[in-house]
Amino acid sequence: MKPTVRAFTTAPSIALGASRRPAAFRPIDNLSSANYRLVALPPPFLQTRYPQPPCYIQPASRRTMAATGTADLSLIEAAKRAACQQAVKDNFSPSFKYVGIGSGSTIAYVVEAIAALGPEVSAGMKFVPTGAGSTKLIRDAGLTVLQVPDLLIEVGFAGPGTSRQHLDIYFDGADEVDAELNCIKGGGACLFQEKVVSRLSKKFICVADSRKKADRLLTNWAYIPIEVSPIAAELVRQALIDLGSKDPAIRFSPSTTTHLITDNHNYLIDAPFPTLLLNSQADFIDPVRGLWTPDALTAKIRGILGVLEVGIFSGLTGPQATAAGPDIEGVKPVKIYFGKPDGGFETQE
Repeated sequence: MKPTVRAFTTAPSIALGASRRPAAFRPIDNLSSANYRLVALPPPFLQTRYPQPPCYIQPASRRTMAATGTADLSLIEAAKRAACQQAVKDNFSPSFKYVGIGSGSTIAYVVEAIAALGPEVSAGMKFVPTGAGSTKLIRDAGLTVLQVPDLLIEVGFAGPGTSRQHLDIYFDGADEVDAELNCIKGGGACLFQEKVVSRLSKKFICVADSRKKADRLLTNWAYIPIEVSPIAAELVRQALIDLGSKDPAIRFSPSTTTHLITDNHNYLIDAPFPTLLLNSQADFIDPVRGLWTPDALTAKIRGILGVLEVGIFSGLTGPQATAAGPDIEGVKPVKIYFGKPDGGFETQE
């Protein structure tokens, strides 16, 4: 089914301050500007619990977005904020009890919009984060944090065959979204927690800027993030090559000379593949050429010993999973709100 797209072109009147820049950088030897570039990180409260410097060196092979001017960035940030405000207006209800909050940089504006509704709306709610960054974001907004283990204890286990979608809604961003609303997530190193919270939610609402929009996954975004056990990381990396990945790499922490460690004390492997097919194009899967649909590739990678989770959010939405049965996974968003470069936004569902 062809997705519905609605466009909004009115730019919000939001004044954004200039971004902060570090005063100085340590000199780095033996690096060619052709192979590396400086990349600004998100604010500290949106990073993993292992702090990163204000900027870090990113290999050119991992580049995913073209450079954008300061004026354009201001419009994009304004559009992301407007998209988040509309997403909250359209989907948030005072009757909610549990709300999932993701780790994407855009989600700061979702939390801002929820907090602006006032304690008379949010006081009785509990907000479930997907990592240390979103935990701090929720607390700083004066909202109540409830971690996933505490959520599961609080709601209890009603027995086999009962629904496990305990969260009323889940807001998060994405690294890339295709025409069928399948997503790549995990650039911020929180993909496992994000997958768990999405799985526990009745519906997932995604908010991103329009640069994340593509016809198929791995069009602009370069790789699939995969969380793996450290002891099996090299085993997984070799298995990914067998599946058609080109030069899968264990992610390094930009602040150290060691591998990045997730909140779950695991490694991440960033695995480039040829541009994925849509799930509706399953007849064209060709493992020899590395051509996969999101669902098929997720299943294959999950079958590798040592893999904890894959940063592809595809398949069924929460409502579709509810209709299919209590043990069916539904992690795909039901709707995307895209902030546009002109300051407006559009939706896709």
